Amino acid sequence: MNKAEYQSTIVFPVGEPNDAYAKYFKGQSYLAPVSKNQVYIDNVTFEPRCRNNWHIHHATKGGGQILVCVGGEGYYQEWGKPAVKMKAGDVVNIPAEVKHWHGAGKDKWFSHLAVEVPAEHGKTEWCEPVSDKDYEIAVK
Repeated sequence: MNKAEYQSTIVFPVGEPNDAYAKYFKGQSYLAPVSKNQVYIDNVTFEPRCRNNWHIHHATKGGGQILVCVGGEGYYQEWGKPAVKMKAGDVVNIPAEVKHWHGAGKDKWFSHLAVEVPAEHGKTEWCEPVSDKDYEIAVK
């Protein structure tokens, strides 16, 4: 399935190549801002096998992230825990200070709304890439 074919299966736009954050992803991702008022909400789309690096949303108060799957099939994994498969309609609440990654399945596109939870002194720490070996174990 190509980008245009996948776009026809979801409500939100796939968006443009996510060049600003490409160094934190393995594979091609796309970004489409949905809201910049009150809270930031982006539709993030991952081509098959694409995933972001391990990362942590730090905050002294509040913070974290909410993922709402809007299409395809993907995975979310917290450090030290098994990966969780996500399908359209699934929601993951990620508290601040939790190391995690998210991305597409082996042969499926994946899109989620990424909601940035308001935070005091919020920042994202990008960590190491998810290795091919760890990815294969996570999405088996």
